[in-house]
Parts: sequence; C-alpha cells; structure tokens
Amino acid sequence: MEDTFSNLATYGYIGLFLYSLGGGFVAIVAAGVLSYMGKMDLGLSIFIAFTANAMGSFLLFYMARYQKGMMMEGLRKHRRKLALAHLLLKKHDSWIIVVQKFIYGIKTIIPITIGLTKYDFKKFAFFNIFGAALWALVFGFGSYYSGGFLVKMAESVAERPWIAPIILVVFGTTLWTYMNYATKKKQK
Repeated sequence: MEDTFSNLATYGYIGLFLYSLGGGFVAIVAAGVLSYMGKMDLGLSIFIAFTANAMGSFLLFYMARYQKGMMMEGLRKHRRKLALAHLLLKKHDSWIIVVQKFIYGIKTIIPITIGLTKYDFKKFAFFNIFGAALWALVFGFGSYYSGGFLVKMAESVAERPWIAPIILVVFGTTLWTYMNYATKKKQK
C-alpha cells in the first residue's frame, strides 16, 4: 500500500489535473488524503484541481458553442439529458453552473447545454470560475480534514475486498435510476 501512495504522490499532480478536467472529484479527494498524509501539498492540489475543472468546463462550453455539428452528432443519444439540463438552467438560472460541479451525471452536460444556447460567455465564465473554486475548496479541505477517517475506510476495504464492488453497484444503480427518472417521458 505504501508503494501505491508513493506512486500517487509522484504522479499525483498530473493525474489530478487530467482527472479534474472532466470534473471528477475522486482525484481531489485522493489529493486531500495524500496531503493529510504529508505526501502532497494541499494548496497546490486545490489550485491544480480548480484550474483543471474550470478549464474543462470552458472547453466543453467552447466545443458546444463553436463545434455544434460535431457535438450534436455525439449527443444524439442524450437528447433527454440535454433537455433536462436546459430545464434546470431555466429553473435555477446561473446557479446551476455552480451546483452542477457537485452533481455526478450532469457536470459535463450543463456546460455543453449552455454552450448550445446564446448564454453570455462572461456570465458563464464568472459562475464557472466561482463554482470550480468552491468545488476544489470543499472537496480539498473536506478530504484533508477527514483524511484519518478516509484512510481507515480504505484499510477496511483493503481487508475486505468484496465491499468495494457492492459500494460501486449501489452507487451506479442509484445514479442510473435517478437519471432514468429525471429524463423519463412524463405520461399525461
């Protein structure tokens, strides 16, 4: 297990950047725990995660805004999710840009949906940067201060490897059920 932490600390900042481009919170949580263990720098980890997360959303926005044909071709199967994201934007206005950073399953579709509309880029940029900063701070400091608990949980899962697949199946099923429910065609 010590070798794994050593490799993560060595290549952790690069992995954190690449993983945070897609908005994944697992990397910032791992960086927070590694910072708790003294293997990484917490401030640098939060800054890298913030920068990558904001850049990833800007990239999705830009691709949707200026490469609509290519994006729409790839999103053909996800029209209901696009419609849900559009409704969320109408209902919650710009705050959905901040909130979407914390919700798995919509964090990539919201910037794409906004990019497909005539939404003001400056307004998107402000809320995107604010949301990315809040996201990085919450998960960075949260994982750092709960590092002891998370390390004990990781050790428990290492001792009982059958727990991890159960957790993943429960999480995946819950997410899949929610997304199906949220994008289900309503019967009149």
